Amino acid sequence: MDNNIESLTKRIIDLRDARDWKQFHNPKDLSLSLVLEAGEVMEHFQWKNTEEMEKYVKTNKAEIGGELADVLYWVLLMSHDLEIDILDALDKKIIKNEKKYPIEKSKGNATKYNKF
Repeated sequence: MDNNIESLTKRIIDLRDARDWKQFHNPKDLSLSLVLEAGEVMEHFQWKNTEEMEKYVKTNKAEIGGELADVLYWVLLMSHDLEIDILDALDKKIIKNEKKYPIEKSKGNATKYNKF
């Protein structure tokens, strides 16, 4: 199995196209699906304290992984349809965050960059 971004995206597109689902995939509905799946990730941690979450993660990795995979599915599909190179976008975002959050101001500090 090839796990690079291009081959994963191709598999997603092939799955979609074989089922004639592209007709339902506009940016609004793709982004809604992305948010809904992210919400399903959050459900795994809702109402749990730190200790409960740590225990839960140990016994529910497959389920959490499935939800994270759903999020990645929609990210890859949406970036494909919008012709966005997601790895390039991520690289640019990391560079931007490195500048917004210099180590000397942000190390060990959860404060937003505009509040330093």
